[in-house]
Amino acid sequence: MERLEIQRTEKEKLRKLEAKDLERRNEELEELYLLEACFPEAEKLKRDSRMLSQWKHYIQCNGSPDPSISQEINTFISLWKEETNETFEAVTAKSKLVLNLIEKLKLILLETPSYDLQEKNIIQYQGSILELQELLHLKFNIATEILLRQASTLADLDSGNMEKVIRDENVTLYVWANLKKNPRYRSIRFAETQIGFEIPRILATSDIALRLLHTRYDHVTPLDPVPTASQEHTSTVTYFGKDKVKSVEAAVSKDLQEEYKEQENESNSVHEEETKVDEQGGIEGQTSSVQEEPEATRYELEMKLLSETVSAAQLLLLENATEKPYFPEENEVDLCQFTALGGVHHLDILELPPQCKPRKGWMIVEILKEGLQKYTYPPETAEDFETENTFPPIQVMLEVHENVIFFENPMVARWDAEGKHWKTDGISNVSYKSEERLITFSLDTFGPVTFIQDAHVNMPYQSWELRPLDVNEVLLTVTTVYTEIQIQIKENLCMLASIKLNNKKHSSILEEKWMTPVSFIIALKEAGLNIFPTGHSHFYVIINYKLPLVEVKAYRQMALLSSAFAFGWSKWNIVCDSNKVVFQVREHLPKEEPIQNPNWTLLMFSGDRAQSLKINESSDAFSEALKEETEFHSTLYHMVKDFASKEAMKKVRCSSCQFVDTLCHMLLSTRLLSYS
Repeated sequence: MERLEIQRTEKEKLRKLEAKDLERRNEELEELYLLEACFPEAEKLKRDSRMLSQWKHYIQCNGSPDPSISQEINTFISLWKEETNETFEAVTAKSKLVLNLIEKLKLILLETPSYDLQEKNIIQYQGSILELQELLHLKFNIATEILLRQASTLADLDSGNMEKVIRDENVTLYVWANLKKNPRYRSIRFAETQIGFEIPRILATSDIALRLLHTRYDHVTPLDPVPTASQEHTSTVTYFGKDKVKSVEAAVSKDLQEEYKEQENESNSVHEEETKVDEQGGIEGQTSSVQEEPEATRYELEMKLLSETVSAAQLLLLENATEKPYFPEENEVDLCQFTALGGVHHLDILELPPQCKPRKGWMIVEILKEGLQKYTYPPETAEDFETENTFPPIQVMLEVHENVIFFENPMVARWDAEGKHWKTDGISNVSYKSEERLITFSLDTFGPVTFIQDAHVNMPYQSWELRPLDVNEVLLTVTTVYTEIQIQIKENLCMLASIKLNNKKHSSILEEKWMTPVSFIIALKEAGLNIFPTGHSHFYVIINYKLPLVEVKAYRQMALLSSAFAFGWSKWNIVCDSNKVVFQVREHLPKEEPIQNPNWTLLMFSGDRAQSLKINESSDAFSEALKEETEFHSTLYHMVKDFASKEAMKKVRCSSCQFVDTLCHMLLSTRLLSYS
């Protein structure tokens, strides 16, 4: 009987709390809406910044084209095509500008929201990227041919063959010309490196050159498709918005005209009285207020529409694809599952071009119309030979770039020019020495090769924590099976604070470099530190699925509170339903003394209701029971406000819109609540 009475009392208590929550729901949501105005405001600032950068480029007049303007980039490409006889060093110097233009175009496509991108612009930018990539590689081929014509004059005194290494921050060329054709000279090593080849006898006696062009960038893998505005989400909002703007503008204009007429008909005495009261610009103030009112209304409407559009775009970032974009063939690398790292090694066997010959103070050289020619190995018709014995695979030794982290032994893939994809067949005897960062393998035919790694090797995460360092500055720590990554976010920039591999600090060139969120994510991915799931990642990783709308609301409100509150992973997030998220939170004022055993509060959030849980991390079982002396709230913000200090809430309200937006973008990109 007592038990039933207790249950009845508890139910009645919950009913009252739910009624109280419902009663103040509108008030809380309205306050949250005002706070979340920072997101459209930040988007507006980013739009202004993009326009300002175009203007800055225009007034600089430094000779470099604006890649977003087709006339300028086409002129640049045409003029460079006309330049001839450029040395490898000259092309390398020019490549810095070309790579910068390509990077700018890629950033435009990635940083510009889908609702601001037109399909014709996407086609134009991607077309310019491909044209620049192709032209750059063509220029490197022509420069290699010019270099090989001089092979006899650059021959090594000991071997009689030519060996040349040209290094640059983005490109390294290794080239060897077989001038002596000594059948016993089959082991090639480039000076001061472990890079080289073991060639068969037939190549050692042929007029050939071996070239390894290592580009730190990847211009071989096809460009990722750029998502356009979704008809269901953003486009509808945008088009509806345009009509709404026009109708509101018309209504505002009509109301103002009527109001102005009424003011004209008012008695002179009233006008005189108003003039006396507002001697210092009163009438001017009235006129300006009449003019400012439609501007203010238009601005409010614009921000409302932008807010809806930004929310829809954020939701799209978390949507999981319903099916894979394609099903790879046998031995084809699935680029949704794997990622190419360390750039591309272009391996080529080339026919040695005619050599320069000195004649009476002149250098005479025969220039072939067809240009640099590749030597086919093995030959297409090898009927008179035993192919396996005469044309064995060529052994290749390559160094893995020091700035790339492989958590598992790298796999080697070759480019299939016909199928336009990476493949793993035709490669054998792969071995990797991790300490020397040396990879050795045998290759049936030469062509571009790259090293690949599972893109989801660091997913799912084991834990995470978001801790404030100061107002508008936080530290995000993500712990995985192999590594601990710390990301510092300040204002609208991100920086890699530290990396730990096997609990030992690992140095990286990315540390202490502040970047915009999109550039930072690209840099981390290229370094092998991928903690950024895509819409297809759930096909390859066991995830803790959460409803995208719940996740978006949680991340937005966590970002709002992050200047004064720390958030952390909870084991109970896996146990609760997909329409709820559970995490830890505590007030953490920046620069306060670190606490050894901080007192975390466990929160559960469903997108529409937040509550403190009675259980903690060390409890034996999960329960949704409400913590004693706490209430339900419609938002995380108001839930946290219940136990927060005035100082903490003051710091929250001082957060800048750009910081909140940047942090929210990082939370949406890492998807901590689904991938932990």
